[in-house]
Amino acid sequence: MCDKSFTWISLPTENYMLLLGKSLSVFSSNNGFIIENILHTDNSYSWDELTDKESGRLIADVDKTITKKAGPNIAKKFGKIVEMRNRIIHGFRITSTDGEQILATKERGTGRQFYITEEYMRQFIILNCELSDMLHKYRGY
Repeated sequence: MCDKSFTWISLPTENYMLLLGKSLSVFSSNNGFIIENILHTDNSYSWDELTDKESGRLIADVDKTITKKAGPNIAKKFGKIVEMRNRIIHGFRITSTDGEQILATKERGTGRQFYITEEYMRQFIILNCELSDMLHKYRGY
């Protein structure tokens, strides 16, 4: 499936690309919401510095601010989401055993390779929705 109006490179299915775009969008939204909540908790932080940080490096700032008031659940959920996002972003395109163009990645540490499936992305989106709910609740602190 090649959309020659945009690229000559073969692409995953429309649904796969839709889930991939949604995954990136919900993560981006939550990453900004994490920064907003850090700033709301401690105004000594700089928006410019926080937005320039890689997402994984924000976890230490979450621990110093949000975790102190709300406990570790937000930081744990965000950490899991960041790791899943990293697997998506640092994935590599392959042709699956079903003949579909998809992303594959590997587990950090073990090197075990796995596919970034539509179900993986759905779970990622669900986790992001849960995090968003947690952050909204926290903001009402």
